Amino acid sequence: MAHLLGAEALHLDYPTKVVLDSVTIGVNEGDRIGIVGRNGDGKSSLLNLLSGRVTPDGGRVTSRGGTRIGMLDQADVLDGSLTVRETIVGDRPHYEWAGDARVRDVLAGLVSDVPWEGTVASLSGGQRRRTALAALLVGDWDILILDEPTNHLDVEGITWLAAHLKRRWTPSTGALLVVTHDRWFLDEVCNATWEVHDRIVEPFEGGYAAYILQRVERDRQAAAAESKRQNLMRKELAWLRRGPPARTSKPKFRIDAANQLIAGEPPARDTVQLTQMATARLGKDVVDLLDVSVSYGDREVLRNVEWRIAPGERTGILGVNGAGKSTLLHLITGRIDPTSGRVKRGKTVKVVTLTQRLAELDDIAAERLSDVIATKRSSYVAGGKELTPTQLLERLGFTSAQLSTPVKDLSGGQQRRLQLLLILLDEPNVLVLDEPTNDLDTDMLAAMEDLLDSWPGTLVVVSHDRYFLERVTDQQYAILHGRLRHLPGGVEEFLRLDKSVTHERTSGESGASGGAGDANTASGASATLSNAESRAVTKELSAIDRKLGKLSDRIDAAHHDIAEHDQTDFVGLAEKTAALQKLEDDVAELETRWLELSERLD
Repeated sequence: MAHLLGAEALHLDYPTKVVLDSVTIGVNEGDRIGIVGRNGDGKSSLLNLLSGRVTPDGGRVTSRGGTRIGMLDQADVLDGSLTVRETIVGDRPHYEWAGDARVRDVLAGLVSDVPWEGTVASLSGGQRRRTALAALLVGDWDILILDEPTNHLDVEGITWLAAHLKRRWTPSTGALLVVTHDRWFLDEVCNATWEVHDRIVEPFEGGYAAYILQRVERDRQAAAAESKRQNLMRKELAWLRRGPPARTSKPKFRIDAANQLIAGEPPARDTVQLTQMATARLGKDVVDLLDVSVSYGDREVLRNVEWRIAPGERTGILGVNGAGKSTLLHLITGRIDPTSGRVKRGKTVKVVTLTQRLAELDDIAAERLSDVIATKRSSYVAGGKELTPTQLLERLGFTSAQLSTPVKDLSGGQQRRLQLLLILLDEPNVLVLDEPTNDLDTDMLAAMEDLLDSWPGTLVVVSHDRYFLERVTDQQYAILHGRLRHLPGGVEEFLRLDKSVTHERTSGESGASGGAGDANTASGASATLSNAESRAVTKELSAIDRKLGKLSDRIDAAHHDIAEHDQTDFVGLAEKTAALQKLEDDVAELETRWLELSERLD
């Protein structure tokens, strides 16, 4: 593999801290490197050094002659006076960029909903971020450097970006370096991992899951001071191995070694115990949404939603931007009332929301961290152990030296952790998390997940971080066309369904554009659906639901069968995998038919 970029004996320091010391690394053709580490340990500084934006205090960075490096910053550096078109394609003639398949792919994947001739200044924060990413991806680069590229992207956008990068940066074309807290994205895209810690950069083979195994082995040999960190990583690895087979097949490490490491490791959550505790705190009634619809003017956001949230239920909510996820959360918390239907809440329900904003900390911005904690409860029980607030702070990554720091001087990630801590000390029994992973590094996400594992209440999560969503919730729902739908297949099922719905909607619009007569005919056919036909459609829908339930059980059994099968029996594994694929194809076919029938009843 050809060498593209190298760094030798890099040294970088700030007035109060040495960030990197004697770091020597290299980037070769075909490398797809994910960079992880705690907030403040130097990940972004490393990217700035490698891209040439920052000059090291010692050492040097060298690159092969003619190497083109493109970089996406965390900061918004777009010129607000330019239009979206000028920002992305500049002054290139229309026929030139419109005839470029790569440019068309980027525009469709990132900015299809952004006004092409609108000014950048008129865009939302998420639209500006996607515009900046699109402007970078349409260029020709030998090395692409991305600093938190998944920020402000929904699940579909993150999935598209991962697929685009895998197509474009193959083992024979260029190199990719990415800093992100999205662990699914790291595992999906990267073939190597760099961990930035303690002034060094430590390389690991493989994506995030492989990095976790190697890090556990390293931590097993570390001093006793690292024992807490080791246990947390063992729990993370145990969840990775017990998760869906699609995930466990990706790590490029020895299965036997992983199984040996997690032998005897208990499941991440004792679901039965947590449900019992949640029922004791909440009773049988939590929040029931009964035939609820919500409209804003002429726009109907949610339609006929029926959802009875149970004690101890841990649910993830999926949907594209604007689908109505925040509206659903506001119904649960009582911030808005439904246009029709009703919301019933249990008498003992105490709902608290971890919002995307940090406004809750404004009133205590000048107070020291220790003073803020002193006003709260003296103890907190987590995982059967009683912890003081200070111990809870340490569990969330704060040091004793930071106790005297004013809240306003904490980093964004530290303020996010403090926000969660204050909520937990308030002891709600229903916790709503609205994009909780923003500003948190992978270590802190693991710590948050570990804390939530022992939290005995009802949890509702909206997040575009599919790893976090699958890790902390036991089931997922999606908002599609204003309706709430259960997803036995999780995020993958949502992506399939949303793609099917989008295709049908596009086909319908294309058919309608053929002429008003066609539209009127279709409308008349829908309106003349007889009672007998309606009953037949309803009956078939019920039958499909039953078949999907049975297929889901068979798929779970097939996954278990594959996991238990002799991993050296490749012929047997191939047969079982083919049988599993047939079951999944049957599910996809039934879901498509279900969508067709439900559209006829609408």
